[in-house]
Amino acid sequence: MNKKVVEVVEDEISKSQIKRDAEALKLIGRELVELNKKQLAQIPASESLFHAISVAHKISGKHEALRRQIQYIGKVLRTEDIDVIQTALDKLNNKHQQLTHATQKLELLRDQLIELGDNKVEELLAEYPQLDRQKLRQLVRQANKEKKLEKPAKAAKDLFVYLKPVCL
Repeated sequence: MNKKVVEVVEDEISKSQIKRDAEALKLIGRELVELNKKQLAQIPASESLFHAISVAHKISGKHEALRRQIQYIGKVLRTEDIDVIQTALDKLNNKHQQLTHATQKLELLRDQLIELGDNKVEELLAEYPQLDRQKLRQLVRQANKEKKLEKPAKAAKDLFVYLKPVCL
């Protein structure tokens, strides 16, 4: 009896998996191209990757050329430490979400100040003693006045701008 021994090679990767991996790298490359220079500075990557991204930034209006450049960036990414780059991208995306959430909280605080008046002003001053009581009360009064007269909310915007550096 002749028995054939079939060895299963675990390191063998299917063609489909290779394509999925390449597509994932292109998606990361597209994310990198969408970042501005300040954000790119926070990404740990090689000089060749930064060069490829800067070339992609220069390509405008040429859809096919940009697609090919992103494909090339995906190829360059094969030599990079993807986990480190993905972690940095996630951190950048999370900062954006955190800023959005903080802005929403600040808008809610402003609206509460306008609705509740002096009680909320006192509560806020207890939490943030560096705020100027007189200016805060003046902005809240003006915002209430504009709201009652159905005028544009200039004072509410000014109140938001005043609170932003302290409360964010």
